[in-house]
Amino acid sequence: MSHPGLSDDPRQRERALSRWTNEGGAVPGVPPPGPLPAAPEAPMPANGPAEIGALHIRVIALENLLIALLAAASDQQRSMAREMAGYISPRPGFTPHPLTIHAADHMTDLLDRAARLAGGSAA
Repeated sequence: MSHPGLSDDPRQRERALSRWTNEGGAVPGVPPPGPLPAAPEAPMPANGPAEIGALHIRVIALENLLIALLAAASDQQRSMAREMAGYISPRPGFTPHPLTIHAADHMTDLLDRAARLAGGSAA
């Protein structure tokens, strides 16, 4: 199913994804961009237990909402989401970062849970 304004050209999607330079998406042979000029940091309030608890609740709610949306998504959309998990996995020749690996695994887990909710297989 095609979406208005989005290309079905896999080469275009690959080019867009290859521009990632962090979170495991660096392109071999392409140097990372130089550092950004130093900007004054905005003051950040300390996150106390109440703020951390509220964020935790929001993440749980968003994950469950995402699972419900993915359960109703087309096979093509779920396949594309699963493909994205592979894009954030470390590339050959790059040092794997534990958070990136965990994020890719978590994406796959969310898709598996959505497939179970939809009554299908987690293929």
